[in-house]
Amino acid sequence: MKHEREERPLLAITLGDPAGIGPEVIVKALQHPEPWERCRPLVVGDSRILRRAMAWVGGPPLAVEAVASPQEGRYASGTLTVLDLGNADPAEIEPGVVQAAAGKAAVEYVFRACDLALAGAVDGVVTAPLNKEAMHLAGFRYPGHTELLAERTGAQRVSMLLVGPKLRVVHVSTHVSLQEAIRRVTPERVREVIGLAQQACQALGIQQPRIAVAGLNPHASEGGLFGDEEARAIEPAIAQARADGLNVSDPLPPDTVFLRAVQGEFDIVVAMYHDQGHIPMKLLAFDSGVNVSIGLPIIRTSVDHGTAFDIAGTGQAREESMLAALDVAVQMARARRLGAARHAPEQ
Repeated sequence: MKHEREERPLLAITLGDPAGIGPEVIVKALQHPEPWERCRPLVVGDSRILRRAMAWVGGPPLAVEAVASPQEGRYASGTLTVLDLGNADPAEIEPGVVQAAAGKAAVEYVFRACDLALAGAVDGVVTAPLNKEAMHLAGFRYPGHTELLAERTGAQRVSMLLVGPKLRVVHVSTHVSLQEAIRRVTPERVREVIGLAQQACQALGIQQPRIAVAGLNPHASEGGLFGDEEARAIEPAIAQARADGLNVSDPLPPDTVFLRAVQGEFDIVVAMYHDQGHIPMKLLAFDSGVNVSIGLPIIRTSVDHGTAFDIAGTGQAREESMLAALDVAVQMARARRLGAARHAPEQ
């Protein structure tokens, strides 16, 4: 295909909920010259919503180039190439308000971008935020992007990876209650996520990653004083991973393992539940964190923030996380391309 001969990866950027800050952060990110130097950005959305966002954001003007397929785009700096679905009339989409119409449009952007990636028409997908309530009002009962994409692609083993400038974290569980999260700490699931951590690092170009595993209990249970999950579920998974040749730590106290990773001792941390991994990442990289879905057959990165309805339409939203999400997607696309070249048969 044409885009495979181009050095810059072709990335589909979904607009997110058109009532949220997604359109604004996309416009702000693509006003910077750096993304254009590293990739060819294709916004999957509605040109009318993007033009409205430009008026709110100000800054360097961007021309809008509406296309019907990725191959039609010029991808020139200063020109916003948009695969225009025409499904979000600004007259009907009020910024900062939960609306079924906006939720429906947002899901349609993700479906189209996902299908393009599955077909090989784009190298990866970068998503702006959805609003779960709006999505549910529209009849889409997904907890979030990850579950939507897993169903759309038929993926069976998917996990959330958070990437920051100094820290990478993958989770055993995410959007469940703490009680349910504890139940999900099983040898099978922990081993699976250790494997996903290995896969995540390799997707980012780290071929022999050093994987840290956080304990579930304080002090990683301190030899059974504070619980038995480490001995019963986590240590057997680690033993199996080591037998398979992976470089994995013992269960480490959660209050220090992230610091050790930031200091360079580990390439990635396996966290046992949502807040255990998200709190250090949000503290260290609130504006520059990236969410990556690992286990999908496609590359998908995302901003690590929500729709921020309270500031939608004001032009105040920050674009750092979108810029970082584009960078990580480029990194993954190039690593995948190098891997494919490495395993290609000699002519």
